[in-house]
Amino acid sequence: MAAPKKGRRPAGAQGRPGRALAVILIAMVALTAGMFISKQTTPRLGIDLAGGTSITLKAKNEPGKKDAINPTNMNTAVSIIERRVNGLGVSEAEVQTQGRDHIIVNIPKGTNEKQAREQVGTTAQLYFRPVIAAAPGTPQAPEPTPTPTPSASGKPKADGGKGTPTPKASASSQGRAVPETVTATGNPTPPKTDPVGAKKDGKAPTPTPSADAGAGDLQKKFASLNCAVETQRTTANLGAKTTDTIVACGKNSVDQWEKYLLGPVDVEGKDVSDAKGVLDPQRAMWIVQLKFTDKGADKFAKTTGELSKKQSPQNQFAIVLDGDVVSAPSVSSTIAGGQAEISGSFNQQSAQDLGNMLSYGALPLTFQEDSVTTVTAALGGEQLKAGLIAGAIGLALVIIYLVAYYRGLAFIAIVSLLVSAILTYTIMALLGKGIGFALNLPAVCGAIVAIGITADSFIVYFERIRDEIMEGRTLRPAVERAWPRARRTILVSDFVSFLAAAVLFIVTVGKVQGFAFTLGLTTLLDVVVVFLFTKPIMTLLARTKFFGNGHPWSGLDPKRLGAKPPLRSTRRSTSAARVEPQEV
Repeated sequence: MAAPKKGRRPAGAQGRPGRALAVILIAMVALTAGMFISKQTTPRLGIDLAGGTSITLKAKNEPGKKDAINPTNMNTAVSIIERRVNGLGVSEAEVQTQGRDHIIVNIPKGTNEKQAREQVGTTAQLYFRPVIAAAPGTPQAPEPTPTPTPSASGKPKADGGKGTPTPKASASSQGRAVPETVTATGNPTPPKTDPVGAKKDGKAPTPTPSADAGAGDLQKKFASLNCAVETQRTTANLGAKTTDTIVACGKNSVDQWEKYLLGPVDVEGKDVSDAKGVLDPQRAMWIVQLKFTDKGADKFAKTTGELSKKQSPQNQFAIVLDGDVVSAPSVSSTIAGGQAEISGSFNQQSAQDLGNMLSYGALPLTFQEDSVTTVTAALGGEQLKAGLIAGAIGLALVIIYLVAYYRGLAFIAIVSLLVSAILTYTIMALLGKGIGFALNLPAVCGAIVAIGITADSFIVYFERIRDEIMEGRTLRPAVERAWPRARRTILVSDFVSFLAAAVLFIVTVGKVQGFAFTLGLTTLLDVVVVFLFTKPIMTLLARTKFFGNGHPWSGLDPKRLGAKPPLRSTRRSTSAARVEPQEV
């Protein structure tokens, strides 16, 4: 008889079930420990189960732009808003179009819900505008303030000192906070503290706006603007074009309103390719890193080169989102290369918020909030309850079938299902903390469907074992010989299920992706459980008397299965028959 080839175990050889069981036990303990360490002991729930906020945004036509509200721009806006909200770590934020000019944003209840609501309300276009003048945004204590004197042409003089000056913007006289600074990445050079033309007492004169700012109307609007009044603030630059000089409001680093007179747009939000708030370990401070596109890098270098030659506040540029100034850093030198960083009095949240706005804020359309409603979880809770009841009934029917048909083998199937449930639950809980995965009703349906997929794998293996026993083999070799055949069938079946889940996840959006994700995850876990638990535990139980001797309640009774006489006995009888003539 030829010896088996080295490196290849015979089909009936015994494996090492203890190692596989140890691996899956360690994995279960590690996942459970990680769940408690992260303090995320339950899966995060979607808006249909946990409740949340639903925001309806309506697109508005802009002056001079015909047919801007079209499917292409709406779909682009949906994509940007979705990335922007999910960039805040909000789980399962759902963004979709409704009709021709509406976008629905569903934000599940969670730790970042309020922050997401604030930023969803500011989802219009992003611009970089040079600062012409700046002043406190709310009325100050009485102080002699000269008014601008129009020239003979009716326009304010732009000679920087020959005409009557505009309201000053120095920190000492007007209470303005020191602005953030923008520098080239890796070159944290402080801004100029004594620029050319500054007064010796530290008070830099505020230049008079150029003639492009318009005549006295824009000056009056700037002087009378009170940023604390919402109606004035929100309508200050309504309908303005990118080529217009505008007035705008924004809060400074000490959370006080400031008003700005801003020039035409130099750089657009679409020119920013990436932005993020990070902690600079060398300076122990939070900064915002910017990266521009090729065209944006050229525009930014030109703008910073011009601004760096001017004095405060004209050496600042304002980052304007939805007509509001979110930041107005100063510039001290030309910034080329397409990378820059903004530093100042940032904390972690303000730096990350600004980075998020810069990354995802440039939309092709302007939106206004149509409605904001709170979604309760009552209806979803009732549906979840009904779904869990249906799942429990289905699981009970599966167990009854297993017990009635497979008897003792049902114990292995039930324990395997329990192991699969533990792995699924802990992984879902950790994914909620790690990637923001949220459990919704379709995801629950996917988990329920997975019960049938997992049970099917057990049945395939059990039937292969029974086939071997019916061929006359005892249980221990039958368990090992049945495994290669069952393994191929299980892998092919699970591959098809996983492929279907992957395709469904790629081609769909919204809640259907939750179903596909859960189905794919549980399909992978089915392979893990069958290979590392079901097969090893079956090998161990085959060594017991209850299963090994074919007890009637084991589900492997040779008589009930109609097994042939043992192959070993048949061989012995044949050998004896061949020996008898020699004895005669």
